[in-house]
Parts: sequence; C-alpha cells; structure tokens
Amino acid sequence: MTGMTMHRRQLLAGAGAAGAASLLAPIDWAALAQTASAVLRRKIPVSGEMLPVIGIGTAIIFDFEKGDAEKMKLRAEVLRTLVNGGGVLVDTAPSYGQAEARLGDLFAATGLRDKIFLATKARVGSREPTIESFNASYKRMGIDKVELMQLHNPKSEKQDLAVYREWKQQGRTKYIGFSSSFDRDYGLLEPIIQREKPDFFQIDYSMVDRNAEERLIPLARDNGCAILTNLPFGRGRFFAKIKGKPVPEWATKELGVTSWAQYSLKWSLGNEAITAVIPGTDRPEYMTDNLKAGTGPMPDAAMRKKMVDYFDSL
Repeated sequence: MTGMTMHRRQLLAGAGAAGAASLLAPIDWAALAQTASAVLRRKIPVSGEMLPVIGIGTAIIFDFEKGDAEKMKLRAEVLRTLVNGGGVLVDTAPSYGQAEARLGDLFAATGLRDKIFLATKARVGSREPTIESFNASYKRMGIDKVELMQLHNPKSEKQDLAVYREWKQQGRTKYIGFSSSFDRDYGLLEPIIQREKPDFFQIDYSMVDRNAEERLIPLARDNGCAILTNLPFGRGRFFAKIKGKPVPEWATKELGVTSWAQYSLKWSLGNEAITAVIPGTDRPEYMTDNLKAGTGPMPDAAMRKKMVDYFDSL
C-alpha cells in the first residue's frame, strides 16, 4: 500500500473527516453522469484541444501481479469511473513496474482504450534504446500509439526530444513532453523547457511541495506547455497532516469542497497554468471524489493563499 493510499484510507475511516460517509457508499452512476457534464476542461496550448482537469496516475497502484483478480476488478472500476465521470487522462511509465502491462489487460477487459487520453514515458537517453522503450511500452499495453509520450526525469540539460518529434510526425504519439518528480532535477529543466518548448510539461506540485510554483510552472506556461502535476498529495504527507481534522466550513461554503482530497486538488487547479492533475487512484470511490474537485468554483489567488495558510497552520 502506498503512503498516499494508507493515509487516505485512515482519513476516510475517521469520524472527523467531512464527507467520509458518502465516499464509502456505493457509486451513484446517475450522479456521476452529472459530474461528468460539470468537470472543467482546459486548453492544450499547442492544439486547442480541451482536456478534463482530473486524471489519474498509475505508479505503484497499478503495479500488481497479473493474477490478482481483486485488484483487476477495482482498477477496472477506477477506469470506468474516470471515463463515466468526465475524465480521460491516464498517465503511466515503463518504470512503474507492471503498470503498463496491467493497463493493457484492463483496456482489453473494459474496451475503454479509445476513450482514454493515454500518456507514458521513456527515461533512456540515446536514440535506439529510446525507440526500443517506446516499442516495448506499446507492446505491453497492446496499442500502436499514445496521446502523449514524455521524456521521464531527464538527467542532463542536453537531452532533447528529437526521437519524440519523429514519432509525433509518424502519428505514433499526438503530443510530446518532459516529466519530472524530483526537486533535485529542477535546475536542468529550465534550459530544456526554453530550448525544446515541449507540448506538455509534467511536474510534482502540491501544498506540501510548492517548489515548482515560482519558476518552473510560469516558465512552462510562458513557453506554451500544457502542464500536468503529479503527486498532488505529496506522497501521503498531505493526508498525514490533516488526519482527524475537519474540512473548514468556509471551504465547503465557498468552493463546494466536501473532502480534503478535493481541497488539495482544487488548490492546485486554482493555478490557471495547470492543465490537469493526476493523483494516484486505486478505488472507484476515490476517483469519484477526485472528479468532484474538477467541478464548481475554483479558488482565486486570494482564496488559494487562504487555503495554503490554513493548511500550514495545522
């Protein structure tokens, strides 16, 4: 179990968490359809395509053995909930263990591949190994193209997207970009963004890790990138801090927030440079809760400051 999942489960089991009872109830598919019509969409700058602001990440959570029927059932329901609730974005990587292979199994089982905006990655530097990584990912997922291919955690500012551009020209990927999840790599990302001007840029960003906010996110925005943010709960640190504490009434009244997960995700989405957030999600009720964060009013700058100040004071 991941730190994020553990803390979220503990939170929802506690009496003090606002909205806990509703999250544990069976999914209301009619209500989910209403959510789908209300989920905010934001523009991908390079194309104008509109992307729903709530997606999912597959690290750890989708890394399980092929014969695990219970996890297959739950993850299938997660994907169905995502799609029926108005989301499309699923982000994965070959470095996420068996996640790509399990997604391939899930696509075959659910028939949802054509309804998903699929993003994956490669983390090798030279040309031939990069192409081998692309082909291996496609084979594991049983597909012939993706919507987004990303160079994962670049280790040198000299790395480029030349091979990625070739695959885009061939129609093997619709968009290309970079992704990173480590503060230690931030320094080399700036020159890469300025030089390569990728279609997408993915970065870790949350209330417990705001280091990308001052320079990287504005830089990516100014260079025409769609911006995805991973680790929106800070590897469980967010839930660990608010465990046992109620969602503030003013957040419910002014933003419609009924859970701490929505509080965190809406805070991220209040930054209009962010195109979509991709929390790791292993249960359909969590997916339903996350999708609600993409509906209703989003916090302006003053409200975002109020939200983060309150969180910091806990």
